[in-house]
Amino acid sequence: MNLNQIHNVFFIGIGGIGMSALARYFKTIGKNVSGYDKTPSMLTDELIASGIDIHFEDRIDLISKDYYVENTLVIITPAVPVTHSQWNYFLERDYEVKKRAEVLGIITKDTFCFAVAGTHGKTTTSSILGHILFESGADVTAFVGGIVENYNSNLIGTGKTVTVVEADEFDRSFLHLHPDIACVTSMDADHLDIYGTSEEIEASFVEFANKVEDKSQLFITNELPIEGVTCAVNEEAVYKAFNVRVGNGSYVFDVQTPTETIRDIAFGLPGRHNLMNALMALAMAKTFGTSSEAIAKALASFKGIRRRFSYQIKTPNLVYIDDYAHHPTEINAVHQAVRELYPNQKVMAIFQPHLFSRTKDFADDFAKSLSNFDEVVLLDIYPARELPMEGITSQWLMNKMTSEDKKLVSKEDLIPTILATDARIIVTIGAGDLGEMVPSIKNALYETI
Repeated sequence: MNLNQIHNVFFIGIGGIGMSALARYFKTIGKNVSGYDKTPSMLTDELIASGIDIHFEDRIDLISKDYYVENTLVIITPAVPVTHSQWNYFLERDYEVKKRAEVLGIITKDTFCFAVAGTHGKTTTSSILGHILFESGADVTAFVGGIVENYNSNLIGTGKTVTVVEADEFDRSFLHLHPDIACVTSMDADHLDIYGTSEEIEASFVEFANKVEDKSQLFITNELPIEGVTCAVNEEAVYKAFNVRVGNGSYVFDVQTPTETIRDIAFGLPGRHNLMNALMALAMAKTFGTSSEAIAKALASFKGIRRRFSYQIKTPNLVYIDDYAHHPTEINAVHQAVRELYPNQKVMAIFQPHLFSRTKDFADDFAKSLSNFDEVVLLDIYPARELPMEGITSQWLMNKMTSEDKKLVSKEDLIPTILATDARIIVTIGAGDLGEMVPSIKNALYETI
């Protein structure tokens, strides 16, 4: 398929974080863009404000007549049900219908492609890398799975020769990509509804890694069972971050590379996992030829990602942090960062489980991770693309937790519950629509200061 011959792009599921980045991209390069999503959100509001037409009902008559032509590309998300009438309308008329991952593969095929894979850390690592390359003057476009604070967008740049993409393991999407330089940040079990077993997930990551023919262009952590260039924090590796300290609210650290030692790098994102993400981005940029000075300058200016340990309120008496974590390993990373930054402080965590299948598969690990917080509030499970599973509820999950201070509340009762706590550190966690409530929570807390 030749994208140059495409004039119109219609998205089914345009409000997803990955889909919206593609929508912004096509709008920026001059295509006509419109789409459908099930519900309005902050993301769809931003897309509409940029001039993209979006509707929220699955009706064929809402598709603009301008799109009833041959040079229209239809992009779908895997979350859309096969019964979707607009999707079937386009399929029945032999339109060009592609999954998001397939389109990313087409866009990146003729570029120098950086691909960031891993069950955790993809968005942060690809955002940092995109920022480094853009700031250093590379002709780059980065498609990322979060809103980068520096750009207020999930699209960085509109370059034509270099691309940065998240290599998403869901639905084996990353096998559509053609990476020149890649990394694998982690290979924990996830998406067992798709893969069935952790062995199948590992096999899929190995298949992705094998797409990088030159293993000196593939970056991995020490514990991964694939061949590549190792990166580690305070451990022996080809790229090693060490002498880590905290100064002026930021990490400061040194990095040993194969050719030099880069000293006193400043980086503002909290948590040891984010140090690893920064190191991976540094190693890839360094291999591409970016200067150490440009890398260090970009790392110091990186502001973070919306809903990735995102400070909403930061005062001496009250801190409110919002995070997208939806896997036990990610929740543990949030907990580690909070405890490092705010030792001996009482922490309330509000968690909205994401997917019935994920809650079922990792229930014991979720219970253990959440029980580390001093006070835990659970919301009902956010179903996303799934139907309910008998017996799999937030109450069931809460019964597994060892916390003494735990409760299940409705969305209506959430803000009063938060306002009643004596915890000075409050963290909202989850990948569902809890993110839509963050502004309301923030406003309510501000009134108590």
